[in-house]
Amino acid sequence: MSCRIYMDHAATTEMLPEVREAMEPYLREEYGNASTSYDMGVRMHDAIEEAREKIAWVIDAQPEEIFFTSGGSESDNWVIKSVAGEKKNSGKHLITTRIEHHAVLRSCQYLESLGYEVTYLDVDDYGLVSAKEVVHALREDTTLVSVMTGNNEIGTIEPIADIGAQLRARGIAFHTDAVQAVGQIPLSMMRLPVDYLSASAHKFHGPKGVGFLYARKNQDLSSFIHGGSQERGKRAGTENVAGIVGMAQALVIAAQEMPYTRGKITRLRNYFAERVRHEIPNIRLNGHPYKRLPGNVNFSIEGIDATALLVLLEEEGICASAGSACNTGQTRISHVIEAIRVPENYAAGSVRFTMGRDTTRRDVDACVDALKRCVIILRQG
Repeated sequence: MSCRIYMDHAATTEMLPEVREAMEPYLREEYGNASTSYDMGVRMHDAIEEAREKIAWVIDAQPEEIFFTSGGSESDNWVIKSVAGEKKNSGKHLITTRIEHHAVLRSCQYLESLGYEVTYLDVDDYGLVSAKEVVHALREDTTLVSVMTGNNEIGTIEPIADIGAQLRARGIAFHTDAVQAVGQIPLSMMRLPVDYLSASAHKFHGPKGVGFLYARKNQDLSSFIHGGSQERGKRAGTENVAGIVGMAQALVIAAQEMPYTRGKITRLRNYFAERVRHEIPNIRLNGHPYKRLPGNVNFSIEGIDATALLVLLEEEGICASAGSACNTGQTRISHVIEAIRVPENYAAGSVRFTMGRDTTRRDVDACVDALKRCVIILRQG
């Protein structure tokens, strides 16, 4: 059955009509290379710079602090590997958490293979890491800390401002993977003590294959892709003009709609969670009860296999996931679910529902009713 109710907005979002319209000229007649000096190329260059200004405006940054990438994974890789390399003479120790996206975790593991040391901080049962724990883990040779803004699986929002304040006072670089948070919750680089931030357009109704990296002025950031002089010599390669323009348009729309959509989605999330917890026995909500991303609901259901549950839900026309979209097809329990110590008899039944701007109360009711039916079928086995 086709997807009738889409409850997997954390995996990706539908591209808005306004975004497609903004991109259309750059997929047809405006096909020039932004690095050329004639008029067609100049127009491409101007479109890129206008998009850079829009993105900077939304997150309270300077345009020169925005670098375009292929998405969140590239941005994460760029920061972690670049900063570690630039600062290796000062130290080769990094800190992150056990619940980061694999783009962060595997970048850190790669650095470990080169002789770096990485401290992986534990989180509490809600998925929170405290600024105090980060400070306790600091060493004289610590050069970078990476803590995500909002967890992609369980939705917990980390205390980024508190962590960043502690690190800034000590002169240690701070990166946050904000892929799930940008466009969902307000973020101001003027107020947040963050040095680097990663984002991906397809999480806020933009196109796939494009993202950005925020890098605060005067912070170390070496070239990640060598070649031409694009992105001020930091990332070579002909720019994806259509994608960049679409991303900027999507982010502006998200920012304009946020005062309404954030509250609406949060209310739906809470309604969904309360119905499920009251109507399905032996179920637990994962993540923090209120310090969480607006549309994220993650449950672990006792005695249920999440893969089997998702198959039944799809037959009901409902699209959800067992966690990060990057882990689809894996049978092992998510590293996030392990890190928050979900009991063994619940862990295998962990499933994520994520709502978006167009989700309705009718969608939520239909999803809960279908979930109840599917759980009964699987428990009767």
